[in-house]
Amino acid sequence: MDVTADRDFDDWADILAFHWEAGVDVAIGEVPVDRFAESAAEPSRPRAPVAPARDAAAIPGSGAPRSPAPSRNQPAYPSAPATPTLVTQPPDEAVMGAREAARAAASLDELKAILDGFEGCALKRTASRLVFADGNPAAKVMFVGEAPGRDEDQQGLPFVGRSGKLLDLMLAAIGLDRTSAYIANVIPWRPPGNRTPTPQETAVCLPFIARQIELADPDILVCLGGPSAQALLGTTEGITKLRGRFMDYDTGTRTIRAIATFHPAYLLRTPLGKRFAWRDMLAVEALLAGKGGA
Repeated sequence: MDVTADRDFDDWADILAFHWEAGVDVAIGEVPVDRFAESAAEPSRPRAPVAPARDAAAIPGSGAPRSPAPSRNQPAYPSAPATPTLVTQPPDEAVMGAREAARAAASLDELKAILDGFEGCALKRTASRLVFADGNPAAKVMFVGEAPGRDEDQQGLPFVGRSGKLLDLMLAAIGLDRTSAYIANVIPWRPPGNRTPTPQETAVCLPFIARQIELADPDILVCLGGPSAQALLGTTEGITKLRGRFMDYDTGTRTIRAIATFHPAYLLRTPLGKRFAWRDMLAVEALLAGKGGA
């Protein structure tokens, strides 16, 4: 076995994975261009790019017939398809359009269909698919994170990667699973490279998650992470100060109890936070049993 070749393959695989995580998944062109040949062209008459690849038949003195030179009017390499011009709505119009679209949904299925056809958020153009929800929409407790990651974008379900596995363990610790909990995100499309959603992107998506919570009508809302808590609870406090205490959340039809805790992705990076998240989950368990939430 060629160990060096295996190691080189692993290095290339890591590089490709890095670019994929950054959202780079389309090449600009399939054939390299000889820019030196372009710069050597006479200045008064621009020349078409010279084909960079030549075989033995094109080398003078090789005894093989030469290939015909490319026409000046036809490029020697395939041109990339033209990128369509995307019309972006003004921020206020996009938010108003989102509010009107969300209000039109009479059920969760209708809301999902409306989101599938909604064009007011640029994240939809870079994501692979809509990540709407997972679990039981009739559950008494609903968990809401910030935005999907790569695994969620590929599968179309929230919390299915490493942080999802940890969330499953957190649910199991208080006797819940995905059949007894409802799970969603504030942002239903993955931001490129897992970057932080912009305030504008959050504002456009907020009417949809608010309507989703209203239609699911849980008894308890659990905000996973600071961005989710700040967006849904209308606060600027950090998650460290915000977590662990119950607040009221108005769904538009009634008031439910809401609590914030650390996001599972944060707990993977900072295991010391698990003991605080455990206390928060115990508080949720007690409220579900009718023993807490004051």
